[in-house]
Amino acid sequence: MSAAAGFGKVAVLMGGKSAEREISIMSGTGVLKALCSKGVDAHAFDPAERDLAELKREGYARCFMALHGRGGEDGTLQGALEVLGIPYTGSGVLGSALAMDKARTKLVWRASGLPTPSYEPIDAASDFAGVAARLGLPLIVKPVQEGSSIGITKVAAVGGMDEAYTLAVNYAPDVIAEKFIDGPEYTASILDDEPLPLIRIEAPEGRYDYQNKYFTDVTKYLCPCGLPAPKEAAIKALALDAFKVVGCSGWGRIDLMLDARSDPWLLEVNTAPGMTGHSLVPMAARAVGISYEELCVKILQTAHVG
Repeated sequence: MSAAAGFGKVAVLMGGKSAEREISIMSGTGVLKALCSKGVDAHAFDPAERDLAELKREGYARCFMALHGRGGEDGTLQGALEVLGIPYTGSGVLGSALAMDKARTKLVWRASGLPTPSYEPIDAASDFAGVAARLGLPLIVKPVQEGSSIGITKVAAVGGMDEAYTLAVNYAPDVIAEKFIDGPEYTASILDDEPLPLIRIEAPEGRYDYQNKYFTDVTKYLCPCGLPAPKEAAIKALALDAFKVVGCSGWGRIDLMLDARSDPWLLEVNTAPGMTGHSLVPMAARAVGISYEELCVKILQTAHVG
């Protein structure tokens, strides 16, 4: 209890205005309950409903970032908290903003020699047939600034590109088409700048979408992931490099896939991963003996300003 008291009054930031609001509330509710069970003086705080200045006026000493998507995971709120001088969990302004932008994250990875699938920015005037010819079919169309697989489509024929673009641009103004990697999907969780065990994700028909992520029990999560120890260690090292090179810190998650030759391809960074009953970071933590409640406290301990 004395250690918990050392955190002071803690705001669990959840909700927000992004398309991931529902998931954020689920994550934040779980975190709030866990912190309170450990004696932390934690309270829910929804920036969509309250003025951030209230954090300072009401004496909050730390913030646990359980916000997902734009307006919470993209550096804007991190910047506001730095102005207020309130420590927060997760990456700083630069890492958060860069990781939220999938296209620019990939630019940094490629410039650093890290493997990530080929891609092209697209808009309504793009030559979709030319894009498909260069990237190959099937391919993935996704909004650049969104998470939780929202607005993503796997396109098997050129005729489906227009509909896929229309869906993606509904969620974000910038859209990319990305080369599809045909192989198993893995995720590497980072806690206190160290990688946790990999998780292999086996979704029905390979569709690890919004529904199968959060609202069904048909997706399988394998941890241990089944890879040989040296291979897993190499991928964990790659994930940590990918995390740090875009300026991320504290905790987060790197999603990746292996191709037919078992070569890894980095997909994206999550700087405020889900903390729901179906979420991946808590699963990886449990594999090394860290309970959900302990995980929440460990994340809170990483809170910082700048």
